[in-house]
Amino acid sequence: MRIGIGYDVHKLVENRLLILGGVTIPHSKGLLGHSDADVLTHAIIDAILGALNLGNVGTFFPDTDPIYKNVSSLMLLSKILPLLKEHAMKIGNIDTTIIAQAPKLNPYINDIKKSLLSILEIPEKDLSIKATTSEHLGFIGREEGIAVHAITLLKPL
Repeated sequence: MRIGIGYDVHKLVENRLLILGGVTIPHSKGLLGHSDADVLTHAIIDAILGALNLGNVGTFFPDTDPIYKNVSSLMLLSKILPLLKEHAMKIGNIDTTIIAQAPKLNPYINDIKKSLLSILEIPEKDLSIKATTSEHLGFIGREEGIAVHAITLLKPL
């Protein structure tokens, strides 16, 4: 078995959509990034790539490449999943924590899970999406950004 940890953070700005796990969340600000800045999906990608010892999301999808400008992070996730079979591994489980002061994300967790599960093709019991705040501390507490921690366990096929 192999374990991978992913972490990502993006700045909140006006005139951008807030996309988490492929779901657009109603909010006055969105995440800044080269792609759609889906911080949750990026952290999951990094956890999988970390467990496979293959680098991170930027290794595979550099922000200097115009082909990835505003691209859906779910598409990026779908492109790295074949690497699991190449390395004779499968996802055992994924656990994530979204850290955002606002908006409140609990009403969207089920939609986010459904969206990610449609790409990951794992049972619902093997994907945990949690949300918390930073109790108004730091850049997250000031609503300047959103961060995500992700961890995955990979098992041999």
